[in-house]
Amino acid sequence: MSRRPSITNGKHKNWSGTKKSVAAAVYDDGYVSYFWQPHTLLVLLIGLAMLAYAAFFANQNNGREYNTKRGIIGIIIAFITFGITQAKDGPFIRPHPAFWRLVLCMSVVYELSLVFLLLQTVSDARFMLTYIDPTLNAQLDFKAYGGECTIWDPSHPNGTFHNVVDKMDLFVPAHLIGWFFRTLAIRDVWLTNILSFTFELLEYTFEHQLPNFSECWWDHWVMDFIVCNGLGIYLGLQCLNYLSLKEYRWYGLWNIPTYTGKVRRVINQFGPYNWLDFKWRPTESIFRWMIVSHVGFSFLMFDLNTFYLKFVLWIPSDHPLISVRILFMILCAAVTAREEYDYASGMSNMIGQQSWMVSSILMTELAIVVKFGGELLSMPIPTYISWFWWAAFVVYVTFTICQFRMKFSIDKYWAKFLTFWNVNCNKITKK
Repeated sequence: MSRRPSITNGKHKNWSGTKKSVAAAVYDDGYVSYFWQPHTLLVLLIGLAMLAYAAFFANQNNGREYNTKRGIIGIIIAFITFGITQAKDGPFIRPHPAFWRLVLCMSVVYELSLVFLLLQTVSDARFMLTYIDPTLNAQLDFKAYGGECTIWDPSHPNGTFHNVVDKMDLFVPAHLIGWFFRTLAIRDVWLTNILSFTFELLEYTFEHQLPNFSECWWDHWVMDFIVCNGLGIYLGLQCLNYLSLKEYRWYGLWNIPTYTGKVRRVINQFGPYNWLDFKWRPTESIFRWMIVSHVGFSFLMFDLNTFYLKFVLWIPSDHPLISVRILFMILCAAVTAREEYDYASGMSNMIGQQSWMVSSILMTELAIVVKFGGELLSMPIPTYISWFWWAAFVVYVTFTICQFRMKFSIDKYWAKFLTFWNVNCNKITKK
């Protein structure tokens, strides 16, 4: 099926129901392949056939535990099948809208799992994780990095820079890759650097609770903030620059004559359909200021939850569960940042569905940490650190009030209140 070629200005499906997002000019020949057509009835028939096979023809087992796992997996697959075919499209359409509907449905499943864990005791929650991996539910000794901070030690048998080498673990590439994708999601150099700096301060704040946060000064500010985070942000900015300058010309696969062109078209399918540079402008209005604050708070909470969850649930840092959660949340963060930006910019009149789910997930994870890690969280924060954060909070509130006082029209509402008060006082006096 083909249609007349057209040139658009980056306006694709109006997923939000209001204004359309505008990005760089996009050429699209309008070709619609078989995989871009709806197949809801076909998916329903295939799903029912698979369900019938699993219920009546697959090998049966009388084990309660086996059938319970089987039933839970069946429930998840049935829900995801429904969501992929019936959920609303989000802001992204590459590689396929169904992929992002899958991400949304998986986030719902993850949130339901978190709610289930939240309603258990800490011992039961840890035990239930053994259904995923029997090696879990064992108390761990998490590594601290701040014991020995000597950089140059020529007398040590393991080498002059043994301290630096000892701290080069899986967190080094994780920092770099993580901040690369954060930069792609946020698309703002100032906001990403502020978040990177703030998280290092949070590590100082909670190092008395989490051993992983106990690091040397050069580990905080040189290896993490400058090298790993800084390099990840730099590479992310270079990728953003490439994507913003790239021409987006889309042709149907069968309309491309050469095999090289077809292969390039398949590869490009996994990139963006068009590109929109974010201009957050947080000081433009109180609404945008609060949205940007929420975005920053969400990214910081995601990082903190990662460390606290593995500590209270006894999950090793190198366990696949941690990696899968991080990779999955990166996908969610990309959609969330775009939905938050569209909401702040007036392109949508409501918060996006993925953004709603991510906020719910982060708060549920926090509730799990608070419930299961009460003894850990009860360890008092040093006084000077508490005063620092109280001062930062006062500065934040003061700046917010001073920056947006005129835009709130406080004087106008205060004058109306005084007029109302005087009129009513005069009436009472006359009586």
